[in-house]
Amino acid sequence: MSDPNSYEEFTPEQLAERKLWMYEKMSPRRRKFVDRVGFENWDPFAAPFDPIDIRRDKTGHTSDHLTQLFMRHCGKNANQEYVDAVNEFNVMLVMNFEKVRPVFDYCLWYADHLKKHGVKP
Repeated sequence: MSDPNSYEEFTPEQLAERKLWMYEKMSPRRRKFVDRVGFENWDPFAAPFDPIDIRRDKTGHTSDHLTQLFMRHCGKNANQEYVDAVNEFNVMLVMNFEKVRPVFDYCLWYADHLKKHGVKP
């Protein structure tokens, strides 16, 4: 096979031929996955996702950088468990903001709730 990153220069017929060739070379276990997705829906030429350590949030920061910024901002000498929790949250934030939006919204609401009752967070 030639350069794996130059699939855009092939005709649809050539891509279909390569797709079938790849399917036939797969192990039975891997074929089960393709069969479940559906051969026609399967895209063996799709670009892979970026590794998590280079994915960025909407402000352009990686999860590690967000953790560093937060820890510097809060000025705490936090234990490793605290830092790990912040980092885990940042990974989820960078991967899928909609998954953490409810937690974010809740934290904003709870901070206001505490203020209304005169309690310091």
